[in-house]
Amino acid sequence: MIYSDEFIYIEIEANSLPWVKIFTKEEFKEISHCDSATCKRLFEAALECEKAMIEFYNPDKINWASFANYLPRVHIHIQARFKDDEYFPESLWGKKQRESSPRDIKIDEFAKLLSSRLHKLFD
Repeated sequence: MIYSDEFIYIEIEANSLPWVKIFTKEEFKEISHCDSATCKRLFEAALECEKAMIEFYNPDKINWASFANYLPRVHIHIQARFKDDEYFPESLWGKKQRESSPRDIKIDEFAKLLSSRLHKLFD
């Protein structure tokens, strides 16, 4: 767990690329079902995750996704993408495009940085 408060919690998704998931604490099926405070916190946190990934990883692109088909609960995926990753330009759920060398994503270091930024922003 990277961060948690009364509205959201944020976890790392185990992957070869930087990927975090932001969940609402209350079980909303759609983003439009969220109360305004939860919606505000969700998007502020997602923007902070994006900014942290850009600064830490210098990716070619940041992807946001919110499907919630398997888990019908509002959550947003934030992913740092690189032109040489295995799936680019496809989504990480798409068709693999190439073999790719392992990337040292220093996820523990990134998680500490992101946690610190979120605590400064929200606490």
